[in-house]
Amino acid sequence: METTSQAVAQAPAAEGGQQVPSARRTVDGYLLAPFPWYGLDEAFTGPRWLMQVGTAADGAVEHGSIGHGDEPSVRNEASEDKEKFAVVVTVAANPSRRSADGTGLLEATSVSSAAWLAGVGLLSFTWPGSMDHSLRDDWLDQQTETAWALADDLDGSDWSTLSLPVDGVPTSFHYRESEFGWVLAGSTPEGVHVGAYGRGMSAYGLGFAMIKDIGEYA
Repeated sequence: METTSQAVAQAPAAEGGQQVPSARRTVDGYLLAPFPWYGLDEAFTGPRWLMQVGTAADGAVEHGSIGHGDEPSVRNEASEDKEKFAVVVTVAANPSRRSADGTGLLEATSVSSAAWLAGVGLLSFTWPGSMDHSLRDDWLDQQTETAWALADDLDGSDWSTLSLPVDGVPTSFHYRESEFGWVLAGSTPEGVHVGAYGRGMSAYGLGFAMIKDIGEYA
C-alpha cells in the first residue's frame, strides 16, 4: 500500500537515551477522510489523542491512528514496564485503482494493510534493551520486513483469532503477540479495516467503536 506519510508519529530517541515526545497532530487531515474513524469504545475512560494520517499517492487520506492511554516513547529498559497504551489504526477499504494523473495504479487496501501498519507502528516505539544506537536502523529495517511478511500471511501459525466487539457486535480479529507488545487487525461492517497495537494494556478486554466527532480530539 503506497502512502506518502508515516502511519504513526515517530518518537526518536535523543542522545543519552532520553525520549523526544511525539508531536500532537492537528485534526485537519482526519476531517478530510471520506470514511469513519475508529477508536476504543466508551469502556476506555483514559486519555485519547490524535497521531497522524497517511495519504495515497493521489493525496487522498487513506489511513490514520488514534492513541489511547500513555503517549508511547521508544521502548527502553527504564520504561518498558510502565507504559500502558493502545493505538487504533483505521484504513479505508479501497480497491485497486488508477492514480489521479492516470500514470499508474494505486494498490488495494485490505486487512493485511491494517496488520502491517499496526505492526510497523509498534516497531516505531520499540528499542530492544542494550541495543547500540548505530544498530537500531538495521534492526528496524529487518523487523519492518518481518512485519510485512507476517501481515501478508494472516492465516499463518504466527496469528491466532480473537473476538472483540466493534460497535457492540462481536467481530473476529487476527491477533499476535511479541516481546514488544501485541498487534491485531480485522474489518468492520462500515467498510473500513481496523488495526491496533499496544503495550502494557491487554488486548483481550478491548472494544472498538466509530468515533462520532473526530473534532473533539483536537
